Amino acid sequence: MFRMISHTILFSGLLLFLVAIPAYAQTAQEIARKAFGSTVLLVMEDVNGQPLSLGSGFFVRDGEIASNLHVVAGAARGYAKIVGQKAKYNIEGITAVDPERDLVVLKISGARASTLGLANSDTVQVGETVYAVGNPQGLEGTFSQGIVSSIREVGTEKLLQITAPISPGSSGGPVLNGKGEVIGVSVATFKGGQNLNFAIPSNYLKTLLGKVGPAKPLAQVKPVKAQRSILADLGGRSSKGVVGGQLTWEWTMGQTGQYALSLRNQLRENVKNVYCLVIFYDAQGSPIDVDVVHYQGVIAAGLAKRVTSSVDGSVQRLTTAQGSMSPRTKIEFRILDFEISN
Repeated sequence: MFRMISHTILFSGLLLFLVAIPAYAQTAQEIARKAFGSTVLLVMEDVNGQPLSLGSGFFVRDGEIASNLHVVAGAARGYAKIVGQKAKYNIEGITAVDPERDLVVLKISGARASTLGLANSDTVQVGETVYAVGNPQGLEGTFSQGIVSSIREVGTEKLLQITAPISPGSSGGPVLNGKGEVIGVSVATFKGGQNLNFAIPSNYLKTLLGKVGPAKPLAQVKPVKAQRSILADLGGRSSKGVVGGQLTWEWTMGQTGQYALSLRNQLRENVKNVYCLVIFYDAQGSPIDVDVVHYQGVIAAGLAKRVTSSVDGSVQRLTTAQGSMSPRTKIEFRILDFEISN
């Protein structure tokens, strides 16, 4: 009797143990194998059938893939090719678009592939291992490992900064966590930077998938230009009229990384909601950190405002001589966006 009871308790305990096991982390090889079966190379063409752009995407639903809007913008037609396969599948059109976050959902003809699950990007932690999958420079099926190096805030929006390499052609590919779930969509990198790569958090894609409608042919779709993109080409947009400069550190014995900079309005009109990207370089000229400064107030025509922000204290120590308020290494300012204030 005792032996039977003990066996029952042992079996029940084993059942509880099995039920309590959470989703397990996968090996890099397992993640790559599954991701390749769901990731596509996108080839976009103009009205004359000439190649216009290369990019990446991944299946989020049966017959639907997610990518970046800038990959398909201006294209008249295009096709998708699943990594490692020869078949080409025509793009029927766009079923959903988010210009502000550079996201698009595409309808694909005849393709059958497994989908990638979307994780909750709000739970992503700095230091977490990630994997970027895509087709950089057209090199099909590239799989790269890195970490989340920062979670950047641009106003009320977020961007994931990662060290997994991203190059032209990677745009639109999935960024995966250790469970093989999508936490972001690869979107951009700094030219000349080292591991300064960015992804759109997956929660924005989740929201977009709730707005999917009938497919509209690429040639007929002219997405409305976002009034303010959280990317703004990551500094590639013209900054004529508003400039950043004159960065000084708040000197303390602990070197906290707090700093101030000047935003100068060179226009004849008042401006507001200025977004400035600040890039910090080390003594060897390599970028080591970035910060996005948002000044919501109005800067009158011809005047400047002093704005404060902060980065990690180690950046201050790497860029500034002991006791100095001014950095001795290169600091770059890129105006991401601003509005004319009437």
